[in-house]
Amino acid sequence: MTEVVAALIRQGERFLICQRPAHKARGLLWEFVGGKVERGETKEQALIRECREELGVTVCVGPVFMDVVHTYPDLTVHLTLLEASIARGTPRLLEHNDMRFITVQEIDDYTFCPADEVILDKLRREQCKE
Repeated sequence: MTEVVAALIRQGERFLICQRPAHKARGLLWEFVGGKVERGETKEQALIRECREELGVTVCVGPVFMDVVHTYPDLTVHLTLLEASIARGTPRLLEHNDMRFITVQEIDDYTFCPADEVILDKLRREQCKE
């Protein structure tokens, strides 16, 4: 199983999503920014590194929003989505094809990686409680 971390970066009522590069697995699908946890890293350290590499920002990592295990044809991932906020920098497209801050109501306008579907459902449920 591959350990993966991702960031739930909110800006008011919106949250950040990124579009995977066309040449990668699940190319052009939308996801939360993040990546694999490397040997010797904590999940928090991995998320800080991934946000720096992929967006050029420094993040403060908060609590776990949700854990997901998902099996793709080529790998099984244990995805930990962590709340995060941008401490320094402005997000730039260093790795992804595109990025957007969207509202929960806009989720259906994008095609996400399958592992993210249960996370999106939780975000929708959260919205209904407010």
